[in-house]
Amino acid sequence: MRRFSFVAVSLLVCVLTFAWALQPVQEKKRNSTRQPSTDQIHLIHADKLYFNEWANRDAQFLVGNVCFEHQGTLMYCDSALYYKDNKSFDAFGNVKMVQGDTLSLTGEILYYDGLEQKARVRHNVVLKHRKTTLYTDSLDYDRLFDMGYFYDGGRLVDQDNELTSYWGEYSPKTREAVFNMNVRLVTPRPPKNPKSILLSDTLHYNTRTAIAHVVGPSNIENGNSHIYTENGYYYSKTDESILLDRSILTNVAKRLVGDSLYHDHRAHVSKAYGNIEYDDRENKNMFMGNYALYNDSTDYAEATDSALFIDYSQNDTLYAHADTFKLYTFNLETDSVYRKLHGYHHFRAYRKDIQAVCDSLVYDGRDSCATMYKDPIVWQNEEQILGEYIRAWANDSTIDSVHVVNQALTVERIDSLHYNQIASKEMHTYFKEGEIFLNVADMNVMLNYFPFDSDSLMIGMVHAESSQMKMFMEERKIQKIWMPATTGEMFPLEQIPADLRFLENFAWFDYVRPKDKNDIFVWRPKKKGTELKESVVRTAPKQKLTDIKKKK
Repeated sequence: MRRFSFVAVSLLVCVLTFAWALQPVQEKKRNSTRQPSTDQIHLIHADKLYFNEWANRDAQFLVGNVCFEHQGTLMYCDSALYYKDNKSFDAFGNVKMVQGDTLSLTGEILYYDGLEQKARVRHNVVLKHRKTTLYTDSLDYDRLFDMGYFYDGGRLVDQDNELTSYWGEYSPKTREAVFNMNVRLVTPRPPKNPKSILLSDTLHYNTRTAIAHVVGPSNIENGNSHIYTENGYYYSKTDESILLDRSILTNVAKRLVGDSLYHDHRAHVSKAYGNIEYDDRENKNMFMGNYALYNDSTDYAEATDSALFIDYSQNDTLYAHADTFKLYTFNLETDSVYRKLHGYHHFRAYRKDIQAVCDSLVYDGRDSCATMYKDPIVWQNEEQILGEYIRAWANDSTIDSVHVVNQALTVERIDSLHYNQIASKEMHTYFKEGEIFLNVADMNVMLNYFPFDSDSLMIGMVHAESSQMKMFMEERKIQKIWMPATTGEMFPLEQIPADLRFLENFAWFDYVRPKDKNDIFVWRPKKKGTELKESVVRTAPKQKLTDIKKKK
């Protein structure tokens, strides 16, 4: 029995000596900025203690239930090499370090330097601090600065999240963690199905607040949403993100960019600030400006502050500006889905073939109808249409027809002195391939028309009044005019009465017209006194019951 005990102890000494020879023993060069600890390491317990001058004259060999204490921290192991003079030890087997009641560190090997107050734990390392656990294979723990480092892959788990990376550090004191190289943050942590996955190169994470700060190229996948950012904050508890430096949010075919972004995944709301771009690649339109809001659950979007709406669905791009744009989607995820666009106030639009100005506009996708309110004007080439409000229908983004209600006026500019003019209560204008082919005026129709002869010479002016008029056109030239019960006459050019040259409500608002896509941001109101005053429709007073009783 004694011989067996002696053989076992001798074998253990050889193993410890071999392990001691292989491991990087005490650091020879110490950081000159650190103050070496003067506190002694106390050996609390060991089942057996040996000296082996041949193997290592400076070390004590400790075996069985070994326990050390240093500055209030307890360290346990199965066996150890204890360097009393250097205030250090190397521990092996079931290593555990306990600091207070909030931190524990376990592994298979521990190299502890009491002077530097550094612990190096190797193989199956687990650091537990409150509700946070860090798993790695190699961890250096600096007790002086309360900081743990891993550099060969690690995994940090708290109540909500799981973080993995190749290199990282964690401070129990501040509860701040920094992760580098192949960082992956999963919310919620396994075994639950992940709702959000963050991939980054550099990430700062606070286990108390569960807030992640990315400072390098990063991608966040959250359902249908994808975020790319190089500087942003992710609040994992509330599933919110604050993103800086022109971050990009993508949701299926929608793309939102801004100097800064806010995204609330639970509420399905995203907000962009500063030089925003909201691009709907499915419907081929976009918003630009300095503020935008998008709700991906209702497909609602709005833009303000230098707001610009762009439709690029056709060869010619339409540019429109208003103080505020709001885009609504109805019957989402059904075959009856449609959208409505509201633009107000100071609406101005430009496309090469058509321009428009009004105070407010509503576009209904069900019938492709745009309704313009308050002093609306539409121009096409040298033609101008205005009234109290205007409805314009489109077919494949090409104007199909226009309905002008109340105080309707159509003007065609021939030159600076001569204008074809039609005024009526209501007017319908029809287009074919973008050109007018029929104009129908109803009620209180008045016409000033300058005909040309076969040699394209102006021959005079026709002034006529009727209850209705139909004007047929081809290649922008009048082919036929039809009127019932007409009164009027034709004047030679030199005999046109001054009071009949222009209709009573004639106006040519070329100074209001947008000149190009940049000019839509410059609001030019009508000159004072030329604004349309809304018609007042009077109705008969309703009879009251008291009046009926009085008559009786």
